[in-house]
Amino acid sequence: MTPEILVLYYSQKGALRAMAEQVARGIEQSREAAARLRTVPKVSAVCEAVAPDIPPSGAPYAQLQDLEQCIGLAMGSPTRFGNMASALKYFWDGTAELWLRGALAGKPAAVFTSTASMHGGQETTLTSMMLPLLHHGMVIVGLPYTEPELMTSHSGGTPYGASHWAGARDDRSLTAEEKKLCVSLGLRLATIALKLAR
Repeated sequence: MTPEILVLYYSQKGALRAMAEQVARGIEQSREAAARLRTVPKVSAVCEAVAPDIPPSGAPYAQLQDLEQCIGLAMGSPTRFGNMASALKYFWDGTAELWLRGALAGKPAAVFTSTASMHGGQETTLTSMMLPLLHHGMVIVGLPYTEPELMTSHSGGTPYGASHWAGARDDRSLTAEEKKLCVSLGLRLATIALKLAR
């Protein structure tokens, strides 16, 4: 059975979904691992509101067993005032069962984000996503400066993880450099995950 890496993301406007698909491409370029795309439902302020069991489009909703069954994790969130989106935070708040068993300890993880403005908190959002992963004992995988796009990009890209500048109207598509960094992050994560899983 081919080892899988979970690509977990939350996307409202489509930028994070596009990034997740590029990260998944990178994972599958390893030729030894497959990507398992999953999302999380929107958090509602109305207590009675429930999301359908299956989203109307895109990836299925993540379950705890997705985290447990996969050999690594790539997680993506839009920036919410320099922090990860509440929907992803809510999902992680429900992972105590895995934490108690140390089920994720030693697995590698990488993060990616998208912002409306160039200085909209990309790096703080990426580090905010790392916090629950570190509590679970996961090994953080970043993007080294051996990736030339980190030095040439005029849009997204950080050593902490892949990033995208979507624009205030969310009308900026992923640039060639942003796509390349997403793919590179996925491939790097897969390479490390496969080594650690042996």
